Amino acid sequence: MASAIEKTIRKTVTSGIMGVSKVSAALKTRSDDHPYLTGVHKPMEAELTLTELEVDGAIPAELDGRYLRIGPNPVTPPNAATYHWFLGDGMAHGLRIRNGKAEWYRNRWIRSEAVSRALGEPMVPCPEDRERGSANTNIVGQNGRTWAIVEAGNSPVELSEELETLAINPFDGTLKGPFSAHPHLDPESGEMHSICYKGDVADTVWHTVVGPDGKVVREEPISVEHGPSIHDCAITKNYVIVLDLPVTFSMKTLISGHGFPYRWNPDHKARVGLMPRSGSNADVIWHDVAPCYAFHPCNAFENADGSITMDIVTHDRMFAEGYDGPDGSQSAFERWTIDAKGGVVERSVIDDTNQEFPRFDERLTGKPYRYAYCMASEDSESVPGLINDTRLFKYDLEAGTRETHDFGAHRHPGEFVFVPRGAGEQEGWLVGLVVDMNTDSTDFAILDAANFTGDPVARVRLPHRIPPGFHGNWVDAA
Repeated sequence: MASAIEKTIRKTVTSGIMGVSKVSAALKTRSDDHPYLTGVHKPMEAELTLTELEVDGAIPAELDGRYLRIGPNPVTPPNAATYHWFLGDGMAHGLRIRNGKAEWYRNRWIRSEAVSRALGEPMVPCPEDRERGSANTNIVGQNGRTWAIVEAGNSPVELSEELETLAINPFDGTLKGPFSAHPHLDPESGEMHSICYKGDVADTVWHTVVGPDGKVVREEPISVEHGPSIHDCAITKNYVIVLDLPVTFSMKTLISGHGFPYRWNPDHKARVGLMPRSGSNADVIWHDVAPCYAFHPCNAFENADGSITMDIVTHDRMFAEGYDGPDGSQSAFERWTIDAKGGVVERSVIDDTNQEFPRFDERLTGKPYRYAYCMASEDSESVPGLINDTRLFKYDLEAGTRETHDFGAHRHPGEFVFVPRGAGEQEGWLVGLVVDMNTDSTDFAILDAANFTGDPVARVRLPHRIPPGFHGNWVDAA
């Protein structure tokens, strides 16, 4: 435990570094358009509440809940020379679906300190020992409460049913450290498991568990080096899977004025850890893996021989070139086999087409499953950035096949979420947003998972373009 003197020194050094970074940033200029501030990514400029929504087709009467999506949307124009997509002010979007109708659409900025000041509003409640930072990466529901979340140190933000910011809230004061953008809900226990890191702590990450009552019950430290960026994790019946891969904190990048200080680091050993869900740092079994980066695993499960199977979208590198957002790396959907005793992770390619945002029927989290869904992400000169394709993929992992749903020219889907309607793994809908650049509008599309290539069951028409963001979830009213 650091002494008060050590903490003061660290704070002073950090303040000095941030001062240099701000000076460096102020000196930077840019002559070309920023790919994440223009075109499909151009930020929205106002908060809307829409209640008269046009619908094509028939919204299934069984759907009763909210579709929620979040992403970066700067409240004031940032410095384009130093802006990184991951750092934009958070904006939540939501649709309320009930009785075969789309009752409302809302978008609301997450009230960080910067947003509240820009809008001329009073600050929302926040504990004195927590920063009033932004949350822009994921939005989840747990037992009637809604949380906007982010990684690297900022606190969860609690939202109302209508997406108004209630408070910057570290789970009612039970969260002592950082949180993650990707908690995974165990369908058996109701717990949310995550691997969390903090930007100014280079040697530790944490396995953090939120109980079904919304209170943190575990923050177990895990030893690492170089300050790795661990965006996501996976869980099985007995393990949490730690992805310690070669994207790490870069002091050089921070001092040079770039606000997102994580870069590809070939000197950082790529490894995967299996940590018993109730174990400690000493119990983690580390496995070497060929260098790569992964934002998002799909699912993982244990096999009869004790090994772990994990399906995951990988990138051959990340943050190695530009400073605007994810760079033009090659991605693939892979299956990793991890021997629980240690050794090297075995990697096999399911599909080498560029893609991201894998999802599945999350009732099967940590269990064997058959179907996965991914968003295609092929490089495009007309639509730069991660979200630039017109296709979704459906994988039958038992049959080894892929189906494609193509929304058509200049219609760009984001992450789609599986919503069950029956017990079977294909008995459900896939829901998500599709940006239509032909009309500068957006559809909330509902697909039948069992008829993946068919026309959408319904499309809720939104008369404006919602910038492609990060993650969305369906929060059932029940």
